[in-house]
Amino acid sequence: MAFKPLHDRVLVKRVQSDEKTKGGLIIPDSAKEKPAEGEVVSCGEGARKDSGELIPMTVKAGDRILFGKWSGTEVTLEGEELLIMKESDILGVIA
Repeated sequence: MAFKPLHDRVLVKRVQSDEKTKGGLIIPDSAKEKPAEGEVVSCGEGARKDSGELIPMTVKAGDRILFGKWSGTEVTLEGEELLIMKESDILGVIA
């Protein structure tokens, strides 16, 4: 991908959720919520302190993460829907 986020921003691809419930019911697209789980596609270098010192990123490309429901800005790059968010919007990394 020809896009690299700046500073402490992260490019995230949403992970699609199951289309069936445990009972076997199929959930239509109109009733599904957007997942709050994703995979980091790329990261910026990190934030900078007032002194100019670089604060490295905690996440890296390939990490599976959880983020808030309203986190990030939706963008379409190369026909793919992605999110750009600050690292502080990420709630945690799934091990």
